[in-house]
Amino acid sequence: MSYYFTLIYPENLTPCSVSNLLRHLLIPRKWRHFLRTEEKVTVNGSYRHFNELIYPGEKVALELEHVESLQQQYPASGKMPEIIFEDENLLVINKPAGQKTHPNLNETNTALNDCTTYLGKSPFIVHRLDMLTSGLLLVAKNPAVVPILNRELTTKIFHREYLTVVNHADKLDQKGTIALPIGRDPLDQRKRMITEDGLKAITNYTVLEKKADNTALLKVSLETGRTHQIRVHLSALGCPIVGDPLYSPDFKTSKFLHLTAYKMSFTQPFSFTTIKVKLPEEKIRI
Repeated sequence: MSYYFTLIYPENLTPCSVSNLLRHLLIPRKWRHFLRTEEKVTVNGSYRHFNELIYPGEKVALELEHVESLQQQYPASGKMPEIIFEDENLLVINKPAGQKTHPNLNETNTALNDCTTYLGKSPFIVHRLDMLTSGLLLVAKNPAVVPILNRELTTKIFHREYLTVVNHADKLDQKGTIALPIGRDPLDQRKRMITEDGLKAITNYTVLEKKADNTALLKVSLETGRTHQIRVHLSALGCPIVGDPLYSPDFKTSKFLHLTAYKMSFTQPFSFTTIKVKLPEEKIRI
């Protein structure tokens, strides 16, 4: 199967070679090789050698024929997702708290199963949200954009922000960075913990509001993406998220975890366009 993408080289950029453009677009090396050897990259309708320049205003077209994916197929749930943003290649949905991102075994009630219902075909996973976390989840409609979005994640081009409410607000500075390695909890397979031999994990937070009950509303961003990272890091500060059944010593009963992925930005694959998506205020559940 072939995938076709076109773009106009922006007027505000200086000329660059075909090779450098493809690198800038984060196209994998293997795909760049086939684009060159099979002459599947054209400029204004004609093949242009990789060391030749592309100029502002010129139309670049790519045909990818060697896109592979080993991802499983997700059956339809019969339930529609709540769509926040959509284009030809991507879908951003509002995942509800309590729903898994993707299924295990024969599950059919996850966010990706809902996306299958809407798309009429199986979507492709880009990133995950914890089951108890609500908010923005980006999924791909085809496998050709997945490696590019994965590279955007690792290079911090793909940026996500969260809102959360925590306990013990008096322990928090106005702003802070938590840089503590995270590993598995050997006593509970569901949990993660701070451990010296864990994976690097960095979380940034800003206090937006402190409340009379000693809780605080925080804006949080991630420099890494470890499982339960925000929950583990805030708990390690002594400020666990309200409603967290795993990491809050004060947890009794709560209807939901007060953690929402409310904002994201990324570069639209095969383009120079920055996409910014924000969850409408009435849909933010914290």
